[in-house]
Amino acid sequence: MVSIRERQINALKQMMNFNEVQSKLASTEPVWKILIFDRCGQDIISPVLSKNDLRELGVTLFLQLHSKRDSIPHVPVVYFCLPTTENLNRIAQDFQANLYDSYYLNFISAISRQNLEDLATAALQHNCVGNIHKVFDQYLNFICLEDDLFVLKNQGDEEINYYALNKCNIKDTEVETIIDKTVDGLFSVFATLGSVPIIRCPKNNAAEMVAEKLNKKMYENLKDSRNNLFLSMGGGVTGSSGDFGLSSGGLGFHRPLLIILDRNVDMATPLHHTWTYQALAHDVLPMNLNRVTLPDNEGSGPSKQKKFDLNDSDLFWSQHKGSPFPTVAEAIQEELEALKQTEEEMKSIKNSMDDPSSGMSVNLNDNTARLSSAIQNLPQLLEKKRLIDSHTRVATSILDQIKARRLDTLFELEEKLMSRVALDRTISELLADEFGNTDDKIRLFLIYYICAHASTNTRGMEGSEEMVEKCLATLRDQGADTSPYEYLRR
Repeated sequence: MVSIRERQINALKQMMNFNEVQSKLASTEPVWKILIFDRCGQDIISPVLSKNDLRELGVTLFLQLHSKRDSIPHVPVVYFCLPTTENLNRIAQDFQANLYDSYYLNFISAISRQNLEDLATAALQHNCVGNIHKVFDQYLNFICLEDDLFVLKNQGDEEINYYALNKCNIKDTEVETIIDKTVDGLFSVFATLGSVPIIRCPKNNAAEMVAEKLNKKMYENLKDSRNNLFLSMGGGVTGSSGDFGLSSGGLGFHRPLLIILDRNVDMATPLHHTWTYQALAHDVLPMNLNRVTLPDNEGSGPSKQKKFDLNDSDLFWSQHKGSPFPTVAEAIQEELEALKQTEEEMKSIKNSMDDPSSGMSVNLNDNTARLSSAIQNLPQLLEKKRLIDSHTRVATSILDQIKARRLDTLFELEEKLMSRVALDRTISELLADEFGNTDDKIRLFLIYYICAHASTNTRGMEGSEEMVEKCLATLRDQGADTSPYEYLRR
């Protein structure tokens, strides 16, 4: 079965080909073009298409929608952005300035009829109707980080997060906005898959509100025979041939199951200090959209930032992202030793060929063949060395955090708490120790609180309120913010 990531990549490639069916263009050279996106469009493209991928699709230049841009005539331009008022006004300014000759407008989610009419009016006013070749709703309002992992929050959008939906003073209008954005993102996922899901959710919370709105939106689309995204070839313009949940005859036998849950059903998991490579990278390093940014300490000049991409195109990452950190450290060391051995073998062959007195020079043909093979494999060897050097740098940064905060100790303590294993010391004594920062200790305390109060076995819980107060006093003495506890207690 084709993954959601592959579906999204196919949809983006088709968009770069001016929404023409890709098979028709497979044997032809790509048309050179400019790509213009907003921050949301950039976040969607960045994890799935590299700069080299874009070049292969004919993209010679990619620019931010709201950046200052010069006129570039005789080159088609592909826009990829949300249909917001701000973005549409900026596109209208491009019409007015006559920046480009050919416009291909692609909206991440569906543009409303009113906004479309306003855009058409702007094109008419600036006499560029003939320059607008296509306008498409792409239904790609989600970010794929792995084959079957996606998120709905993009840069700068502070409305799609746990805090925004659960804060005490939230307004009904804010709840509606968050739910509408969530529904729009989930609808885009299944439009891209070309499948109508079976939806399940708990009752009487935000998850039910999302499920009801999503179900209604899908039902309305299924009733619209002209614009149905699920009865066409895999979801309108975003589809490709494959195993879809629907066919021209109606519902198919294979429908995905969508389970929508409230984060509150399991609060301990996001608080837990984990011990696997991927989870540690997310927890202790500045990682966003599969990219880690670390300070580059090489040289004596001003400090710079260095970026490392961690995705499934990296074989080492795909093999070890779920491994315990000590295993990853051993694997990196083994890879480094293998690279060093290969390098020494190449040097040995070269030296033997340069030295006539060497006994190995007798077997000249064999050495020449071995050296030729090594040279042919040199690009792959250099790429492997680059990746291992990147992982060495990332793993070293993680190890520094583990040592400084004693994350291994925190991991072991939290594992015992969640497994209901007795601790050697009381939680208040542990919190008084010098390990971790205040946030680490708050996380440890909250896991203790959740596990203690979720237990159905009340024996041994006498004095728990006194213990909680003692822990809170210890945390406050260290300058910790205890407001997360106040939220959980409510």
